[in-house]
This record gives sequence, C-alpha cells and structure tokens, in this order.
Amino acid sequence: MSTSETAVRERLTRALHERGEEIADRWVELQMEQALLDTDIGEAELREEADALIEALVPGLRSGVPVDRVVTSTPGLHEAVVGLSMRRARAGATPTATSLAVLALKEALLKAVQRDTRDAEELFASAVFMNRLLDVAGALSFETYVDGREEIIRRQSQQLMEQSTPVVRLWRQVLAVPLIGTLDTARTQVVMENLLQAIQDHEALVAIIDITGVPTVDTAVAQHLMQTVNAVRLMGADCVISGVRPSIAQTIAQLGIDLSTILTRATLADALAAAIKLIDGPGPDGDEGDGR
Repeated sequence: MSTSETAVRERLTRALHERGEEIADRWVELQMEQALLDTDIGEAELREEADALIEALVPGLRSGVPVDRVVTSTPGLHEAVVGLSMRRARAGATPTATSLAVLALKEALLKAVQRDTRDAEELFASAVFMNRLLDVAGALSFETYVDGREEIIRRQSQQLMEQSTPVVRLWRQVLAVPLIGTLDTARTQVVMENLLQAIQDHEALVAIIDITGVPTVDTAVAQHLMQTVNAVRLMGADCVISGVRPSIAQTIAQLGIDLSTILTRATLADALAAAIKLIDGPGPDGDEGDGR
C-alpha cells in the first residue's frame, strides 16, 4: 500500500469518526432529494441503513485490504450492502435506483473530507479512492438486488402454484386435487409433493385428480399424470382421474396414450362415487357403503 493511499484511508477514517452523523444525514438527504427510492421506505429506516454502512466502513478502511476488495472482504460491510439491497428489492425499488443510492454516499463522504482539507491533490486522491471503493459497493448492491428479486419471484411463483393446486378432503380417506391450466414439470412436482404429504397426513386410500380445468391433454401432460399416479400408488393409495371430457378422450385415443391401467371418470361426482366403492365396497343391495 502506497503512502498516499495510507493517508487517504486515514483521512476517510477520521472523517467517518468525527463526522459520521453528518455524513449519514447528508446521505439520507441526497437519496430523498434525488428521488432514488419510489418506495415506502421511510427516513428512519434510511438513517438506520446509513449508520450501519458508515460504521462498517471503518474496519474495512483499516484492514489494509486493497481498495477494490474492501467491500467484498469485510464481513460487516458486505452484509450492510447486501442487507440494504435486499430491503430495497422487497420494497419494490428498481436495481438502478438501489445502486445509485449506494453511490450517492460518495458525495456525502467527499463533503466531509472537504472540512479537513482544501488541498486539490488530497481531495482528488480521496475522490479517486472513494470511487474505487464505492463503485464495488454499487455493483454488489445491483447484483444482490437482481439475485434477491429473482428469489422473491421464484418464491412467489411457488406459492401461487401451491395455492392453485389445493388438496381437498372430499370424504373419509378420499382426497381430490382440482387442476386448472397447464400441467408442466414444475407444477407436477408441486402437485405430487402436496398430494403425497396430504395422503400421509389424512391416511387417505384414494386420491382423485380432477382435470376438468385442464384445457388440453397431450403426451407431456399424460406423462405428468402417470408420474403422479405412480407416486400415489407407491404411497399405498388408489388413484382416480376425473374430468375426462369427450374432446380429451378423443385426443388421448388419437395420440395412442395408454391410460388403461388408471381408473377414469367423466365427472368429479362419478369419481367420488367410485372412490367410496374402492374404500367401502358395495352395500348389500349394490349401493355404496356409508363412507362418512
């Protein structure tokens, strides 16, 4: 580390120690003035973020780590930037606004340094150092935001899929899954996991998969249905597919898809009646037993 860089680090550290509150106030002010938020994040939360980041900068500057690695190598500083970015992602701020908010700290820091020196060379060296330091923080905040937002979207999509494929208890030891829309690989996995867990929880003996709301059944959809049926059977339960409309029956026949090993019914009511028979068997007069 050069003598000039050491002097810059000491100058910035001193400014953070002596004017930390002033720097934090100015940084919050800049974010609000430049409209970098467009979220419901309040001034108090901004100040908490500022205090945490400014406090974490001091050990980073003292660490002796090259300036380009200070942000990523200092645990507290790295966590402060990541935490700020994740909060902005959850609040709905844009990644650009999040990155610019971090970069706005440059101006607040430089103004504090100007209180100690008016020397042009010292100010220039400080500005260059801060650019290198905080550009990494801005890039990290952008990357963290994007990754965090993708994770939020994936989690929300997973929740939507789970809500769109509820497992319903229709009768004692009889469950049903009403499917609506396309049955792809990801959704099949959700359906399978939810259904198998429900079979275990309710000690179900029959699971009805209702495809009334499935617009078309092609080879891929049929394969997904077979996977689910096989998984249900491995749990020791029978499976009935309901909602097989004439158009779907015709398509299945034309495609040559073999569903002969699976019990199918035209309506959910017919499937429930068949499920009750599977559990209780026919009554003395051929009627279904009372499975309640």
